Amino acid sequence: MKKVLSVVVVLLIMFGASVYADSVRESLTKESTIEKILRRGYIKVGMSTFVPWAMQDKNGNLIGFEIDVAKRLAQDMGVKVEFIPTKWSGIIPALLTGKYDVIIGGMGITPERNKKVNFTIPYDYSGMSIVAHKEKAKGFSKLEDFNKSDVVIAVRIGTTAESAVKKYLPNAKLKLFDDESQAIQELLTGRVHAVVASAPMPAFQAIEHSDKLFVPFKETFTKEPIAFAIRKGDVDTLNYFNSWITIVESEGWLKERKDYWFNSKDWEQLLK
Repeated sequence: MKKVLSVVVVLLIMFGASVYADSVRESLTKESTIEKILRRGYIKVGMSTFVPWAMQDKNGNLIGFEIDVAKRLAQDMGVKVEFIPTKWSGIIPALLTGKYDVIIGGMGITPERNKKVNFTIPYDYSGMSIVAHKEKAKGFSKLEDFNKSDVVIAVRIGTTAESAVKKYLPNAKLKLFDDESQAIQELLTGRVHAVVASAPMPAFQAIEHSDKLFVPFKETFTKEPIAFAIRKGDVDTLNYFNSWITIVESEGWLKERKDYWFNSKDWEQLLK
């Protein structure tokens, strides 16, 4: 009899634990970002402007590769999208405080950032390149030419460009700016030798200001996986976004949009 009672008690404990686990699982699912987005009816996307990832057209509307990605994501979820432009230096802290649901902003995966956020699988790859001043960097044709103590490099603060300069050009002086337009302005006035940024922005700037700027070498000198960033511990949202990226990549849609924004200038008419 005693043995039977022990078995019954063990079964009741196991049943209770199972019910508790199901309850916790259900609660976590309801609290996931993906469920909140669906209940709310719109997704809040944190981003920062930089060409051709995200920029304003002549009517003040946001356009660009990241904008297309976020709009298609919202469309497939059956919700609207709200873009929340944020300075790059504060883009992760704002995500952590709940200002938006996800960062879709050309963010490269790094171990340092991964301490604070979870990344999806990559939906794109980018790399660093250089645009230089024709007079100040005259004769420079390789990365090593910029790694000198009398060379000044401008970058956007908090970006992987800043990390790349520190790693690959440790002898150069570094000037930090809140956005890339400020860095380019510094270059145009000849106060720095070059700007380091994600391709293809440097090449676009060299074309636009061909009288003052040039690209010293065509290849990028890094390769970076680009992903969505979300708050940690939300496996349902991470799973949904990963699945979505896998689907649109297999469709060829990501490549099509990347080709349009990075390998053509057909969109320039939207800016003028």
